[in-house]
Amino acid sequence: MTPIIQIFISSLLLSIVHALIPSHWLPLLAISKVEKWSDRETIYVTTITGISHTISTVIIGIVVGLIGYKLSESYYYITHFVAPIILITLGLIYFFIEYHHSKIKNEHHHHHIDVDGIIKKKSKRSIVISLSAAMFFSPCLEIEVYYFTASKLGWLGIGVVSAIYFFVTILGMVLLVYFSSKGVQKLKWHFLEHHDKLISGIILVLVGVLAFLVDF
Repeated sequence: MTPIIQIFISSLLLSIVHALIPSHWLPLLAISKVEKWSDRETIYVTTITGISHTISTVIIGIVVGLIGYKLSESYYYITHFVAPIILITLGLIYFFIEYHHSKIKNEHHHHHIDVDGIIKKKSKRSIVISLSAAMFFSPCLEIEVYYFTASKLGWLGIGVVSAIYFFVTILGMVLLVYFSSKGVQKLKWHFLEHHDKLISGIILVLVGVLAFLVDF
């Protein structure tokens, strides 16, 4: 497996898992129902908030990636060994948190949108702004960490991660909200919502191990 394929697959896995976690898109669906938005309005708002969320993550990720790239020029072991160790360690931490059924404040996955606080006596424009702000300040930790690994390929690696994360996350959120509004909400999202750290932990460990096995 070539390095770029490894980065592509790993980024895709992390992005898909991120898009599937209900913490962000289910509140959007709830607000659309309360406000009686049309499908078009709901998709529009989901797209805007999704862009807001991914932009903040990509900005931070690029900074992390550039730091990793600079370090890799002088310290080979940092991005070739330390970065995968960080991914695996983060995955194990998620396992630990899952095991103890605890939640960490301000962490990405359990950053739920305050639906009542957002829609109470607010115009549609205010709701969109509030949603976008809430999503902007909840960047994806997993992808940000992976930027450090992807930086071994310089701007190519950083660009691949950014593009995949951006489009997969937004497309995933839009599709999930749309199909859920059509009746798929009857599906049981309870497992994903309450075991997101377990799923993310598994993916992070797999991605970390894959990074070890691929020789950049």
